[in-house]
Amino acid sequence: MARRCEICGKGTTSGNIVPRKGQPKKQGGAGQHIGVRTKRTFKANIVSVKTLLDGTTMHVKVCTSCLKANKIVKV
Repeated sequence: MARRCEICGKGTTSGNIVPRKGQPKKQGGAGQHIGVRTKRTFKANIVSVKTLLDGTTMHVKVCTSCLKANKIVKV
């Protein structure tokens, strides 16, 4: 089973690591030098929760933002 929220569908996304060296010009430096970008992953904060769906208790993988928004109720 994938690392994905069963309520909103939030999952793992990809992005870049961008190394920035040097002090910015507005702070009195020579300017930032941006290095080589490398790929990285952003993982959603997924938790397994026991909840009541259609009269039966079951385990559901849910992101914590859906839990905080009360989209499901923990048992």
